[in-house]
Amino acid sequence: MSKGTPASPALMAATKSHGHGGHAGSNSGAVSPASPATAVVGPNNVVAPVQMTGSEALVRSLEELGVKDVFGLPGGAILPTYDPLMASSLNHVLVRHEQGAGHAAQGYAMVTGLVGVCIVTSGPGATNLVTPIMDAHMDSVPMVAITGQVSSAVIGTDAFQEADIVGITMPVTKHSYLVTDPQDIPRVLAEAFHLASTGRPGPVLVDVSKDAQQGQMTFSWPPVIDLPGYRPVFRGHSKQLREAAKLIRESRKPVLYVGGGVIKAHASKELMELAELTGAPVVTTLMARGAFPDSHPLHVGMPGMHGTVSAVTALQQSDLLITLGARFDDRVTGVLSSFAPHAKVIHADIDPAEISKNRTADVPIVGSVKEIIPDLSVAVKAEFEANGAPDLSDWWAFLGNLRDTYPLGWTEPEDGLMSPQRVISRIGALTGPEGVYVAGVGQHQMWAAQFIKYERPHSWLNSGGAGTMGYSVPAAMGAKVGNPDRVVWAIDGDGCFQMTNQELATCRINNIPIKVAIINNSSLGMVRQWQTLFYNSRYSNTDLNTGHDTMRVPDFVKLADAYGCVGLRCERVEDIDATIEKALAINDRPVVIDFVVSPDSMVWPMVPSGVSNDQIQVARNMTPVWEEED
Repeated sequence: MSKGTPASPALMAATKSHGHGGHAGSNSGAVSPASPATAVVGPNNVVAPVQMTGSEALVRSLEELGVKDVFGLPGGAILPTYDPLMASSLNHVLVRHEQGAGHAAQGYAMVTGLVGVCIVTSGPGATNLVTPIMDAHMDSVPMVAITGQVSSAVIGTDAFQEADIVGITMPVTKHSYLVTDPQDIPRVLAEAFHLASTGRPGPVLVDVSKDAQQGQMTFSWPPVIDLPGYRPVFRGHSKQLREAAKLIRESRKPVLYVGGGVIKAHASKELMELAELTGAPVVTTLMARGAFPDSHPLHVGMPGMHGTVSAVTALQQSDLLITLGARFDDRVTGVLSSFAPHAKVIHADIDPAEISKNRTADVPIVGSVKEIIPDLSVAVKAEFEANGAPDLSDWWAFLGNLRDTYPLGWTEPEDGLMSPQRVISRIGALTGPEGVYVAGVGQHQMWAAQFIKYERPHSWLNSGGAGTMGYSVPAAMGAKVGNPDRVVWAIDGDGCFQMTNQELATCRINNIPIKVAIINNSSLGMVRQWQTLFYNSRYSNTDLNTGHDTMRVPDFVKLADAYGCVGLRCERVEDIDATIEKALAINDRPVVIDFVVSPDSMVWPMVPSGVSNDQIQVARNMTPVWEEED
């Protein structure tokens, strides 16, 4: 797939092309031509040629690709496909809003490692998917979004419920297809799943015209797929690995800077071996929480705007960043020019576009961290055996002192209301590391990242790159469908919850018993925090009237009851544990808990926007006192 100019949907329809949108985003990781044929995802059954409609071929293709669960909402342009769906083996979850279908597919993919699938109709149905598609693109989540499109004869005429969803999503997908020939459906879907799940994962859109769904075709399986120009590199270059090992041996202040790519690559075991071999401190970004156990003595915390003092300072004072599946995001680096000023950089990533994009890499390594990390461990072991392992005792004395002096904590609110940090920490403690925690966006997201202990990968889901309010409930729903035997918590804010809470109906009707903890501070909390700190406490349009001593619109307990869920409210510290335990004991329907907390609680530590990470604050106007490592 070249980066050539895409043909217009109208032209593609008129010429009955193979459906290629001509788009390959930077996530493709394309570095060399593909082989003539690429393996098809799924059990690889052989199906002899048989006549069927395009819609039947679409459903059958999903079955042959190994799909078990899909999330969707029917409408006119996708209606032909919903008819054979009735007789299929697929478990279709009928959502109440298309955005919910997309986020549910994301949550499903995040806990299973499989490709999440959502199906919606054209026009507004498709455009309602743009937010979760963008979210999946930012966070590298494997997802295939299937949309119906108006008949090819009227594409480009502003037909009823027509939207150029291929053009709209082109910047935020790995690839976007428009299919107008039913014969192309099996191949396109096989390609879509291959693209979504290989290289740097991401979303792929398949837009299928109504006449392609209704037309006759000859179905056989597996299809032959050919993706010239798309061939992700998996193994790191041996010379670069040796150079990286040499830098690790020479370093006296190394840090393993671990990003979400380690989780996407299922490389946590390999990371553990490298960390214990090198003895280097490990920081796990917001997207990498759980990639390395919080309880491990080498773990020094989460870096970034609301990271721990020990993690932020480890990066700042380091002389070597061993960067694995991370992208030097602005929320980690702060002012980029002042980030880790004395550090050399080893940067391993499957997406070559990420390497040296924000910070120049001294040793770039393109490939999957699943392959790179064990190869790097071999090279490091050889380097240590030949030249001796470095002495990191001074480095650890410094970091250990920081970890002891500036642990995560909170101050109890002066207004007498509950602290949200205590609520969230108790949810984590009473549920344990085997639970799945899905956060919305804002203060509660940061507190959930800080005060729940993550011991395993795929236990923490959140919208990191996009910061999508409304993510939590539908993503938790998808996570529960994908992993029904685990306790799944949606930790949400009173603002976020009101954006997608209609999916409680989906959960109740489909027996998806998630547990929702609304951290109700009666405001858009993170916005309010910034107004407190940077706008002289001028609270412009952040009061939601949902909490203590307000109108309580809506009343979340009554709302839960209306959706057939169990609604609980907790307003006193002494009731926190009992309320959580009651929710944990209910498994026949969703549970919604309205935790009424103080609006004055803030997320600390914090690096204010636009300043160096050296200016991290542990409380308002309180910066740590640095010593010999400055």
